[in-house]
Amino acid sequence: MLQRIRKPLIIALLLVVVAGGIFYAIKNASDSSRNQREAKVENKKSKDEEEKAKSNTKKDDKEKESKKTSYDITLGFAGDINFADDHETTRHYQAKGASKMADVLSQDYVDAMNGMSLMWINNEFTYSKRGTPLPGKAYTFRSDPSHVAWLQELGIDIVGLANNHVYDYGKDAMLDTFDTLDQAGIPYVGAGRNLTEASQPIYLKTNGFTIAYVAASCAEKLKMTPQATDTEPGILRCYDNSIFIEKIKEAKANADYVIALPHWGTEYSTTLTSVQKNGAHAYIDAGADCVIGAHPHILQGMEYYNGKPIVYSLGNFWFNEKTLDTMVAVIEIRGDYEGKTPNLSNGQVTLKLLPGVQSGYETRMATDTGEKNRIFKALEDISVNVQIDADGIVRKKE
Repeated sequence: MLQRIRKPLIIALLLVVVAGGIFYAIKNASDSSRNQREAKVENKKSKDEEEKAKSNTKKDDKEKESKKTSYDITLGFAGDINFADDHETTRHYQAKGASKMADVLSQDYVDAMNGMSLMWINNEFTYSKRGTPLPGKAYTFRSDPSHVAWLQELGIDIVGLANNHVYDYGKDAMLDTFDTLDQAGIPYVGAGRNLTEASQPIYLKTNGFTIAYVAASCAEKLKMTPQATDTEPGILRCYDNSIFIEKIKEAKANADYVIALPHWGTEYSTTLTSVQKNGAHAYIDAGADCVIGAHPHILQGMEYYNGKPIVYSLGNFWFNEKTLDTMVAVIEIRGDYEGKTPNLSNGQVTLKLLPGVQSGYETRMATDTGEKNRIFKALEDISVNVQIDADGIVRKKE
């Protein structure tokens, strides 16, 4: 009898245990599902709050921008660079095992150039794997297109191509140069696929203002770099200034600040030619707000004409092995916005120099006070009418 009662009891107990296990599993799954739903809700809430915070931040930034009452513009300019494959600068970069431009240029310069509102440099070579050197030309420079990344490392916003080396390997290499810069998103001035492109001012925006760059070359005694035509690529020349001056006037009508960029002068000479002096004055009379020259491979003097600065030559920046003084010239424009329409008419324009030395295929910014003062004094001695203070500020000499 006891055995008969015990068997059903055991079965009942087993059923209770199984049922309990099932109930526990269902409850656990239900709790887990609820926890997941709650986590999703919290997640969504968190994301919504994050997006709201981002939106508010953007809104605050826009409000701050709209409430901005002053502007501070820095326009940087550096002289001749050379990335040619078979040239000493590139060979030194490779032999040194360099991995970045700061390995051959001082970090001070790299940081300063990247910090400019807009940074221009003279691109004194062609980017291509095609073409052959122009017959009879003593020096020809061609760079692998991949080296355009070095410009990006330096924070370059626009390059000058109105020079005597952009056509060193002929038409195809020049066209490759345009394509390389276009693909890198770097505008160029002073050369193009036809005369319209080569002569057109390039307009860049910064701080709500339009800055115009206009460039031309009259550097060659033996004219081997062709002027562009209606159907052929080339540069804009300024042996005859008529087109250059016409384009400066056009830029003046369409921009807040106009920069004329002539490639001119005598190599390795500090003596200014009449073409340079007369040309610089004519460009300012036509509407240029400053004139920044290149080509002589060394620094030349400066001048203020009708209150506008002229830098006759920036010299080499990173071009060869010679020990030469160099600099980055900076046009600083500071002022207040007038109402909602940007206006540079009340801006204070200052020319400032960041001096340095190119030596042994490397370029370093001068940081020693004695070295800086030496360079400033040398520049004052060859200039027309300027004085330079200890901070590199260039003023008209009274």
